[in-house]
Amino acid sequence: MGNYVKPKKHLGQHFLEDMSIAQRIADSLTIHGGYKRVLEIGPGTGALTQFLLKKDYLTEVVEVDRESVQFLGMKYPDLKVYEENFLKMDFSKFNGEQIAVVGNFPYNISSQILFKVLDERDTVPEVVGMFQKEVAERIAEGPGSKVYGILSVLLQAYYDIEYLFTVDEDVFDPPPKVKSGVIRLIRNNVQQLDCDEKLFKTIIKATFNQRRKMVRSSIKGLLQGKVIESEFLTERPEQMSVADFVKLTNTVESALKEL
Repeated sequence: MGNYVKPKKHLGQHFLEDMSIAQRIADSLTIHGGYKRVLEIGPGTGALTQFLLKKDYLTEVVEVDRESVQFLGMKYPDLKVYEENFLKMDFSKFNGEQIAVVGNFPYNISSQILFKVLDERDTVPEVVGMFQKEVAERIAEGPGSKVYGILSVLLQAYYDIEYLFTVDEDVFDPPPKVKSGVIRLIRNNVQQLDCDEKLFKTIIKATFNQRRKMVRSSIKGLLQGKVIESEFLTERPEQMSVADFVKLTNTVESALKEL
């Protein structure tokens, strides 16, 4: 392939140096639903890209760093590179075709990446990503865990999530100060929640923003003076499943309709 000058590392960038980890991430895609396209976010120097390109689906990448774009263009001339911000990406360009998302995600926008995935969930059947370990654990954990939170509930409403493996600091250049974790999200069969989805999100945010309080206290402001009866009023949000939040949402919605 020739010799190429690697892009300079910018603040916040950590290039994966252990190719066995890159191979393992690529192998973690299940092709759930039989999709044929994969979009890698932030490929950098192509550590993961090289293994994705060996698979029998179409790999494309999205990268904002100009030096990385030029490097990838020289190293993989046939690779489709979207030089843009994934968070602002218009998914209509995929014409409704299913496209999985994969990557060693930048820590500083990893949660935003998943909120974007949520918005595009009808197009994204699967996600395999590397995150800061505590973020990966938070996303994958179920009710009853201290790290279970807003993102956990919102993602678990539409995806089945599995924590796959932990990655040590020394496989990156430069090494980050924390360990990383790789998780897989596979789209479930829920097309629409059995409740008002906007109110569902509002209630989740209201309760987890005051996670030490009982649900009764944290949703009081939403009820506009109405009193409701619910089995969840004395719970704390980390004890509640997606199904529990759906039930609570319907109870609150019924009360608000009576106003």
